[in-house]
Amino acid sequence: MSAVVWSFGSCALEVEPREGLSVWDGVPERRSTPSRVVAHMDLDAFFVEVERVLNPALLGKPVVVGGDPRGRGVVASASYEARAYGVHSAMPSAHARRLCPHAVFLEGHHEYYRRASNAAARILECYTPQIEWASIDEAYLDLTGTERLFGPPLAVAEEIRGRIEGELRLSASLGIASSKLVAKIASTHAKPRGVLWILAGQERAFLAPMEVTAMPGIGPKVAERLRFLGVRTLGDLTHTDPKALEAVFGVLGPWLVQRAAGFDTSPVARDTDRKSVGRETTFAEDTNDRAFLDEILFRLSCEVGSRLRTKGYRGRTVTVKLRYSDFVTVTRAHTVPDPLDLDGEIFGIAQELLAAALTRRLRVRLVGVTVSSLEPSPHQLDFFEDPARVRRSSVYRQVDAIRRRYGYDSVGAARTLHDEPA
Repeated sequence: MSAVVWSFGSCALEVEPREGLSVWDGVPERRSTPSRVVAHMDLDAFFVEVERVLNPALLGKPVVVGGDPRGRGVVASASYEARAYGVHSAMPSAHARRLCPHAVFLEGHHEYYRRASNAAARILECYTPQIEWASIDEAYLDLTGTERLFGPPLAVAEEIRGRIEGELRLSASLGIASSKLVAKIASTHAKPRGVLWILAGQERAFLAPMEVTAMPGIGPKVAERLRFLGVRTLGDLTHTDPKALEAVFGVLGPWLVQRAAGFDTSPVARDTDRKSVGRETTFAEDTNDRAFLDEILFRLSCEVGSRLRTKGYRGRTVTVKLRYSDFVTVTRAHTVPDPLDLDGEIFGIAQELLAAALTRRLRVRLVGVTVSSLEPSPHQLDFFEDPARVRRSSVYRQVDAIRRRYGYDSVGAARTLHDEPA
């Protein structure tokens, strides 16, 4: 197969001999030497693909992994056959069944997903130690300076993709760029089973024709307000007066303009470089139900505590993040003298911070919990530590061991079993 070029206005997309392997080279803009080379690896329809490895009879069928469609479950992953009917992740499972009644619905095998993710991690570690896992099925790799060892970035990404497919029988897509932001968007455009490299200097041209919702962080409500201002594409956004956007979105406005131009300097942070551990969730429906917010806060605190213990950290500062329906974001933080890593301790502080942050009558669309000021957990217990805390710590670590073997949702406090309100 010879190379093919498709034109996109003043830009071109060049496809190498293997289908799905491509380079975005803007024309006639001049390319610059990349200061960084960042790859974003995304395991395509990950939960579904693992289920298909376990049960090959699922190949070619519409498959949905998630909660019970007879209740208030949510879709965690959908095969491309199911997506053709409009099914997507985070959709209520009951709605997914109405869209695709003949789909195979599975609750999933979380321990196998963890094993598959760990196997993919071992492949990535062959190419760079600088890896940041964003979730169980996606990771950023800093490939800067690795060209002499492994060859050009496009070849490295294709080799990674091929090894994941050949060794694990899973599908992966990779995006390459000079920043995490653009690499992530590139991997989305490479799906499924593709590799796309956005050459340095061409980030703005690559992003310009896209709808604003292509940018991570811009949801339907922000997009609606942008359309009211006449902004439909990321190119439109880069030509909008930041002060006008600031009048509508606050500090978020100028940040949106920078991101739309592809500007992102955030580093690829290894776990050993980690300065904080956090979890946040955006609700399907904005809410002012305080009891529900407390339940979600407790669930997030448990997840943060589990991740701290798994990574071998304790932290001194707890921060709660709250985003209202008008996108005003509030944070409250508290620092304690003794580092902590237990779920109940984190939640106790987070609950007080939530109460301090809830100062407006508007509904809430996002809540998050973060623990920072981290330090390694001691390998040996402190002789003078509170015996009750030692017992609680032992219980939590037993719970962690069960979750590692059977999945995070296999055990937990009863209060975490509540559903999101209608």
